[in-house]
Amino acid sequence: MEVLDLAALLLTLAAIFSYINFRFLKLPTTIGIMLIAMLISISLVVLGHCGFESIQNKATVVLEGIDFNKALMHGMLSFLLFSGALHVNLEDLAQHKWIISILATFGVVMSTFIVGSIAWIVFLLIGLKLPFIYCLLFGSLIAPTDPIAVIGILKKAGVPKSLETKITGESLFNDGVAVVVFLVIMGIVTGGHDVTAGHIMLLFMEEAVGGVLFGLAIGWIAYRMLKSVDNYQVEVLITLALVMGGYALANAIHVSGPIAMVVAGIFIGNRGRLFAMSEKTREHLDSFWELIDEILNAVLFLLIGLEILVLTVKGNYLIAGLIMIPVVLLARFISVGVPVTFMRRVRDFSPHAVKIMTWGGLRGGISVALALSIPNGPEREALLTVTYIIVIFSILVQGLTIERFVSSKQNK
Repeated sequence: MEVLDLAALLLTLAAIFSYINFRFLKLPTTIGIMLIAMLISISLVVLGHCGFESIQNKATVVLEGIDFNKALMHGMLSFLLFSGALHVNLEDLAQHKWIISILATFGVVMSTFIVGSIAWIVFLLIGLKLPFIYCLLFGSLIAPTDPIAVIGILKKAGVPKSLETKITGESLFNDGVAVVVFLVIMGIVTGGHDVTAGHIMLLFMEEAVGGVLFGLAIGWIAYRMLKSVDNYQVEVLITLALVMGGYALANAIHVSGPIAMVVAGIFIGNRGRLFAMSEKTREHLDSFWELIDEILNAVLFLLIGLEILVLTVKGNYLIAGLIMIPVVLLARFISVGVPVTFMRRVRDFSPHAVKIMTWGGLRGGISVALALSIPNGPEREALLTVTYIIVIFSILVQGLTIERFVSSKQNK
């Protein structure tokens, strides 16, 4: 299928499902779209087992033509991260910089090893003999909370402002760190290069620190251009070029594109908004990026819902996925609780902060995209299915109950 035809199909489905959700289900838009897409996918699978294989096969062929990993990690992610970062207040972020930094680095590494170690035992007990290094790979891809899933839901959940800043800030930065950890472990899995402490440190410096510096550089260049003109069409186009050109260049010079987009978005959203834009430009810029965010989120969650068609579903995979749901939540609780416990001695935290950050740490498309990048084999099949189950639980259960969960904790 041609790219234009595929884009037309996805946007049409997203629009139809969005309409159905708005009229009948009344769920948050992205969750409603994903749920409808899942139900359609399950219906196609059932039809396939009832003798209508041709319908299921055609849908599967179309879906297999979409490189989910490439579409998200090298396409939609740059727009979504920049859009999310535009509305992050730099002063609020600076106030919580230490806890955000610790959670986005130490927390990701801790969660990786906790999940990986327990997964190895769980998989072994149910007959899935995966090498320990693959279990660590799974731990790294499921460790980051997904900013795309988190930000939209937190806006409506009534989370205290300071806590919202911590969760949003962490989710915006920890995916870049998790990708570095994932790449290091993937290097061991594939044997592509020698992995030493020096190599890991160099990779972290190149990707994470390089991403921050690169994001500041392109953000400053865009800021100077925005400041020198007063035409909202030109200024919106500059931000669009910043995202598309900046992300492509970041990948070309091997620095973290996600981190660069977050830093550039915060720079433009704060300094650029205050000193380089008229009120008219700010209104058009916000409307443009809000619309981009809504459209791409709708397509992303549609794809997550449809991915069930290309999963290899086996009994022990399902059991493993269900068991790993509480394991991942436990790892999140520990990896958040340990730093927060130490930081409480010098900083104040909202009541029940650890519980809210644990339940509000949603997993989403980034975890699925990383799982899809694992080399083909039985390990990939198992880890992809387990990842998918955790992501679906996270979005449907945690996403739909976070508002009630926060209210219950605040009323105690």
